[in-house]
Amino acid sequence: MESGDAMELWHEYQRSGDQQLRDRLVLTYAPLVKFVVYRKIGELPTSCEVDDLVSAGLEALIKSLDRYDPAKGATLEQFAWTRIHGAVIDELRRNDWAPRSLRRWERDMRRAHKDFRSIHGRGPSDHELADALNMSAAQLSARKRDLIASDVTSLNTLVLAHDGASVERIDVLPSGDESTDPLHEATRTEAKQRFRRAFASLGRREREVAVLLYVKNLTLREIGEVLGVSESRICQIHGELKKTLKRSLDSDAELLREVA
Repeated sequence: MESGDAMELWHEYQRSGDQQLRDRLVLTYAPLVKFVVYRKIGELPTSCEVDDLVSAGLEALIKSLDRYDPAKGATLEQFAWTRIHGAVIDELRRNDWAPRSLRRWERDMRRAHKDFRSIHGRGPSDHELADALNMSAAQLSARKRDLIASDVTSLNTLVLAHDGASVERIDVLPSGDESTDPLHEATRTEAKQRFRRAFASLGRREREVAVLLYVKNLTLREIGEVLGVSESRICQIHGELKKTLKRSLDSDAELLREVA
């Protein structure tokens, strides 16, 4: 729709208050909302919720249709653009915990990352990025930690991975569950196998004592009653089996400590 036609439609809406006319105006200027939002989104973290920004922009557009005064000199499009842009910025600041200086630095970092990739055909290392930003690697790491701390968002929010790709935040969080670490699980499996071999090398009576003591949780006296020997004899057998296992597993001590 031409600007002249849009103004004619706006005047008709002002005279009649017809909501259908207002809806036509909203549809006419809706692309302006997306233009403002996607122009800003290129300068902002990937954690931004685009739908929220578009909603804020559309709300500002609707309000601008009622508040526009052609006597003040601006065109309807200019007035709507100013209102939409202001609403999008306000929405960003409302949902952003980071200070503006940190966001400015983040934009500088992204720009330096992009420039380095365009020149070298790859992403920069932390040291190369720090040089491009005229700071030390320690300062760069500190700023990155500040950014991570400032992003209070959903775990499904998209963030930048080390290679510049967008991934969900939950995929880059370190897990405290060692069972999900393939290396730890492989080490644990190997340690179990070595312990089983060492246990199998014990004598029958030593294995019986070990099972009754560590699996059945019987006392030395109770084990003696089960096996028909004295408590002191069980204590002696227990000492012997510990020495045997220690000798068998001495070379694997470091491996066993890792999974202890």
